[in-house]
Amino acid sequence: MHLSTTVIIVIITSLVSVTVFYNHDELNKMVFWPAMIRERRQYYRFITSGFIHADWMHLIFNMITLYYFGRIVETYFQQIFGKGIFILFYLLSMIAADIQTYFRHRNDYSYRSLGASGAVSAVLFASILFNPWAKIYLFFIPIGIPAFIFGVLYLGFCVYMSKRGSDGINHNAHLWGAVFGILFTIVLEPRIITFFIQQLTAGGG
Repeated sequence: MHLSTTVIIVIITSLVSVTVFYNHDELNKMVFWPAMIRERRQYYRFITSGFIHADWMHLIFNMITLYYFGRIVETYFQQIFGKGIFILFYLLSMIAADIQTYFRHRNDYSYRSLGASGAVSAVLFASILFNPWAKIYLFFIPIGIPAFIFGVLYLGFCVYMSKRGSDGINHNAHLWGAVFGILFTIVLEPRIITFFIQQLTAGGG
C-alpha cells in the first residue's frame, strides 16, 4: 500500500502531537522558543515545533486542512517538479513561517508557539495558485468560498490580527507561511502566474 507524503506527514504529526499532549517536558524541548534558539542555537525548533500542537482541536483542524490540500499540491508538484519536492517545500515552509516571529520575539523568554499552521498555510496558498476557483468551506459557513477570495480575506485577517496581537495565536506564521507558499511555487515555475490568471479570468463555471 502506497502512502502519499501528505498522509505520512499527517500520521507523524498526529503521533508526535498526541505524545506531547501528555509530556510537557518533551513539548518544551520541541516548541518554537525564539529566546532559546538565540541563546542556545537550537535551530531544530523551527522544524520540531511544526509537528506538535496545543490540543486536539488545534491538531485536528490543521491535519484536516493539510490532508485535503496537501494531496492536491503534492500531485501538482510531483507532475511538474518530480518526486521529493513536496517534503522539501513543507519543511522549508515551517522555517519560513517562523523567521519573522523569531526576530520579533528572540529577546522575549516568555514567548513560545507551536503547530503546523504556518506550513499548512503555505500548502493552502500553493493550491490556490493551481485552482483559484476551488471551493473552501468553513465550519460556520455552509456555502463554499472561491479559494482566491478566501485567500485575500485570510491574508487581510492575518495582518489585522497580527497588529492586534491579543489572542495568543501566531498570525505572523500564518501570514508568512502563505506568502512563502506562493513565492516558492512561482520561483520554481514562473509560468504558474500566467496559468493562475488564465484560470481566474476563465471563471469558476
